[in-house]
Amino acid sequence: MNDGTVILPWLVIRQDDNGNRYRVGRYATKAEAQKIADSLDDRGNEKLYWVERLSQNGAR
Repeated sequence: MNDGTVILPWLVIRQDDNGNRYRVGRYATKAEAQKIADSLDDRGNEKLYWVERLSQNGAR
């Protein structure tokens, strides 16, 4: 059954040098999100990337 709702509970978050945090993207699986975070992290810049899961109510 498909109700047209896509669930993307995994977030990639970026923190810049000033401590500002930004959502880079939302993903269906943790593995997919981690792959993106790792590829961004491998660029060698001063940004920090990590993966977080949204809670059931949509909050981090």
